[in-house]
Amino acid sequence: MDIEKEILEASKKMILAIDHLESELKTINTGRANSLLVEGVDVDCYGSKMPIKQIASIATPSANQITITPWDSGLLANIETAIRNSDVGMAPTNDGKSVRLALPPMTEDRRNELIKMVSRFGEEAKISLRVIRGDFWDHIQKAEKQSIITEDDRDKAKKRIDELTSEKNNLVGNIIEKKRAEVSSV
Repeated sequence: MDIEKEILEASKKMILAIDHLESELKTINTGRANSLLVEGVDVDCYGSKMPIKQIASIATPSANQITITPWDSGLLANIETAIRNSDVGMAPTNDGKSVRLALPPMTEDRRNELIKMVSRFGEEAKISLRVIRGDFWDHIQKAEKQSIITEDDRDKAKKRIDELTSEKNNLVGNIIEKKRAEVSSV
């Protein structure tokens, strides 16, 4: 058993968990227009569901507005309906050429709700890191019991995975704090 290879594999899994966290955080409205807020909304289109980003161009002409211009104007009503039915939290207006979304001003209650959501996403990421660490540790202990690795190897592996987990937990903490500050800023 190559412990370095196992550590590298665990590290890759942890990086994927952090990437997932970052993609989740990008969908949180911080009071500034961002195309990521609507890109993933699925629209009924040509008999199937498709994300908005595959059927329209998305622009942010100002800090508090998003415009969605479909390549086929026949999809305007479908886009408008999809946004109304999503959890985007904005009311769409259809001007005949595009769908416009105006970001409402952030209330203190909404900011607190978003901060809780950010914290929840952060905790889920930390749980994922702990699960990856636990799987690695179980694998190492089994290898020791089967005499594939020595006790010294086990101890070195434990120290390495603990350092890696701590490093990634700190990274998650930094990402969460940055997003909380972004949500909190007026």
